[in-house]
Amino acid sequence: MAQTVPDVPEVDADSQRLAALGYKQELSRTWSGFSNFAISFSIISILSGCFTTFGQAWNNGGPIAIAWGWPLISIFILIIGFCMSELVSAYPTAGGIYWWAAKLGKPIHGWFTGWLNLIGLIAVTASVDYGCATFLNLLLGMFDSDWAFGLTGVFGIFAVVLVLHALINIYGHHLVAVLQNVSVWWHVFGVAVVILILVFVPDHHQSADFVFTDRINNSGFGDGTYWFFVLPLGFLLTQYTITGFDACAHVSEETKGAARSAAQGLWKSIAYSAIGGWILLLAFLFAATDLKAINDPAAPGFIGNLINSALTPGWAKAVIAISVIGQFYCGMSCVTSMSRMTYAFSRDGAIPGSGLWSRVDRNGTPVNAIIGGVIGCLALTLPALYKAPNGVPVAFYAVVSVAVIGLYLAFLIPIYLRLRAGSSFTPGPWTLGSKYKWMGWIAVIEIAVISIYFIMPTSPAGIPWNDAFDWKLVNYAPLVVGGILIALSLWWVLSARKWFTGPRRTVDEVFSPAE
Repeated sequence: MAQTVPDVPEVDADSQRLAALGYKQELSRTWSGFSNFAISFSIISILSGCFTTFGQAWNNGGPIAIAWGWPLISIFILIIGFCMSELVSAYPTAGGIYWWAAKLGKPIHGWFTGWLNLIGLIAVTASVDYGCATFLNLLLGMFDSDWAFGLTGVFGIFAVVLVLHALINIYGHHLVAVLQNVSVWWHVFGVAVVILILVFVPDHHQSADFVFTDRINNSGFGDGTYWFFVLPLGFLLTQYTITGFDACAHVSEETKGAARSAAQGLWKSIAYSAIGGWILLLAFLFAATDLKAINDPAAPGFIGNLINSALTPGWAKAVIAISVIGQFYCGMSCVTSMSRMTYAFSRDGAIPGSGLWSRVDRNGTPVNAIIGGVIGCLALTLPALYKAPNGVPVAFYAVVSVAVIGLYLAFLIPIYLRLRAGSSFTPGPWTLGSKYKWMGWIAVIEIAVISIYFIMPTSPAGIPWNDAFDWKLVNYAPLVVGGILIALSLWWVLSARKWFTGPRRTVDEVFSPAE
């Protein structure tokens, strides 16, 4: 039973649970459990990641990296998701990841987790919307080559897409939840249509032997490094596509029955995306019959090359159009998640100008957090204005790497702290029981390994001591992530440790969470 002081209006179970965690209900709690699942499913978006980062796996491993790499890495990600589902069930707050770290550890844990999570969300939003702009540009060029833009034009489209997503989130609060639901069905039926087109339209297909055993190395690194270096770089396709599922936590303060529905929405969004994505990628591989076209030196491994070579112009346009719309939905969901994290982290005073970023309008929408996040996306993606000489979008993949490293390192900290807490952890209604022990360690080790791989150079010419070194081929992910970690460490030691105390209570009453 909730214990309230006299004259305090009766609150529902979700508000009681939130108050027990120290916060009053400020965001509008209108989302259903399905809408909560929908936002993570939309952010994962196999219509986005499977298209935009297909080339990363094709060039770094080929069919093996896709046909076998996807299900293998998906299993590890699902284990990470189970660990996080247990945490969101216990702590259903908009701060999500960082709140868990601060609760299970110390303010310093919350500090680093929050900043890594926020930077990862900005990067994933930037990468999704830039990918959307790239494919929209491709689609326009398929109708008329005069409509296609260069890098500057694509960046302009990217800025427009970001602004549209900001406006939808600012002025369409109730519309966003509806569009999340629509997005789920677009991804389900859209993916089904794409698969059917790739199965029935091409005159012939690749053999199963090619799909499950063929190797491709367009990385520039020697074949002797294939198994231990090149192939793992190809796993970025899976690791990037199936991310952003922490959105279920970030919108938990807007979700009814969040302690159960957010936990279920999180792991289900991973599982369903993993299955659908694998079938879609296998359809791509079976349709990849014109290897010369796909390996075009101007853009090796680009999925547009595969689609155009396998299908007639009309069907190719249909496939790309389905993907563009799915990517647009995905970007909209990313802005929602990013803004809620910014709002929650600011609410606890962690971000300079917190009073500005934590402000909500009369509809319960964090408008300033939305605008600030979009500006951050534009700044992070500026290197994409420079064309890589080898045709590979190195700058785009760097943004993708920043997203993956930032988000997964943020996931690692509370998962490790939950392991350390052991039996002292008080679970919510959705719990792993004793299975948290082996799942937690698998999650921690997997995140540590991929974080090392994805800061590695993606081209020999991106290595400073290489004779063919070119700054345009440098993977700037380690520069961004490393620079941020150094800056955060200095900030913490010199200043933040004196004033950042972790989550702040915004309620005076004392509640006990409703069961």
